[in-house]
Amino acid sequence: MSTQQDTGPDEDGLFRTKTVEQSIRDTEEPEHALKKSLSALDLTVFGVGVIIGTGIFVLTGKVAKETAGPATALAFVAAGVVCALAALCYAEFASTVPVAGSAYTFAYASLGELVAWTIGWDLVLEFALGTAVVAVGWSGYVRSLMDNVGWTMPEYLSGPDVAVGFGFDVLAFVLVLLLTVILVLGMKLSARVTAIVVAVKLTVVMIVIIAGLFFVKAKNYSPFIPPAQPQPAGRGLDTPLIQLIFGYEPTNFGIMGIFTAASVVFFAFIGFDVVATAAEETKVPQRDMPRGILGSLLICTVLYVAVSLVVTGMQHYTELSVTAPLADAFKSVGHPVYAGIISFGAAVGLTTVCMILLLGQTRVFFAMSRDGLLPRFFSVTHPRFGTPYRPTILLGGAIAIIAGFTSINELATLVNIGTLFAFVIVALGVIVLRRTRPELHRAFRTPWVPLVPILSVAASVWLMLNLPAETWLRFALWMVLGFVVYFVYGRGHSRLGREGSKAEY
Repeated sequence: MSTQQDTGPDEDGLFRTKTVEQSIRDTEEPEHALKKSLSALDLTVFGVGVIIGTGIFVLTGKVAKETAGPATALAFVAAGVVCALAALCYAEFASTVPVAGSAYTFAYASLGELVAWTIGWDLVLEFALGTAVVAVGWSGYVRSLMDNVGWTMPEYLSGPDVAVGFGFDVLAFVLVLLLTVILVLGMKLSARVTAIVVAVKLTVVMIVIIAGLFFVKAKNYSPFIPPAQPQPAGRGLDTPLIQLIFGYEPTNFGIMGIFTAASVVFFAFIGFDVVATAAEETKVPQRDMPRGILGSLLICTVLYVAVSLVVTGMQHYTELSVTAPLADAFKSVGHPVYAGIISFGAAVGLTTVCMILLLGQTRVFFAMSRDGLLPRFFSVTHPRFGTPYRPTILLGGAIAIIAGFTSINELATLVNIGTLFAFVIVALGVIVLRRTRPELHRAFRTPWVPLVPILSVAASVWLMLNLPAETWLRFALWMVLGFVVYFVYGRGHSRLGREGSKAEY
């Protein structure tokens, strides 16, 4: 294959593209190469490990009681379809461009450097906040389990405490540091730890489904789709953006309530895109990436639907608990022992969510560093373990401190808008790369292009519009900061910008 540089008509501008061949050649530089050790099973386990978290243990009750009733199962199906559209686009890119960085790398190959930087900057925030939020949630579950056996931690070691003016969540801090060490030691070790934890988590979920079936009552499914009710109007920046722009008034319950619920339960699926960040560390990415991405999404969708059907069958949706629906449903039928099992499963499950989100962030940061958009110091891999240890240590330490000192639940929605934005970019990238590089070998091809990518964009934008205006404002501020960093540092240090005019890259 020719080694001539082909960055397109905007070679020296903001939308210069990095060809697929260049991206793959970069992975062959010994000092900057990641170790290939993952199989399709490892990727599927990663996907299941990061998707199944608080969503299956908490969101089910909240959505059933407030938005969709027993039809929550249909909301999970609708959300799964939205994710499947995005997953088909991710699978094509991950098998065609098997390079670390996920949506960032895909955008660089199709839409240009500025778009790639934008999505990379977005993913760094998404994964960082996601890791910190999940670590704080994990700490809460562990403290609850400790309280059950009579061990109580001082309030000032459980997070920020307004009463004493100081607080540090030591459990969240230690968890992130421990996971950082595991990620530095190697992907295969990370995969083994994840496999063990996912096995425990799936066992708990299956216990809930199988044991719960014996307590399902048909009368609790009536009505399966409750009559529509106007949704309470939002106030100020808490109002969904779609209401502010179009005056649209979403409803609870009814047919439209199912789609409103889908915009909420969608966030229980967040994380399957993290699988794509491990493409460079996969033994046969052309074959295994599509299997890992689509397989994990299918497994989790089936489990979500099954759990929602069981919990709404055990207890009428109007009586469900919002904070601990699964545990309280078992209490309502006289089996409180299951509450402890479920809390244990939630705590164990969040461990893998936290680790895989941290893994995703370090790979995006590593890819941006290797391209020169961030300091190249962070793109050197460990000589023994083959992992990007420098960004892992830096980001792991920073997130551990954030998780320890900050209560950031109000920022969690930034994770959601960041993910949906990435979905939009990847779907558009598939259409563009099909037109600009039709000759590329694609081990997996997204079906019905451009229809599927267009549907993916439309569905993602719809869900984004249902997020509060405040979330959009915070997201815009982060993006503005990102543009400042790019124009001050990234553009001038870009390898593509410095070397793109040469015949050899």
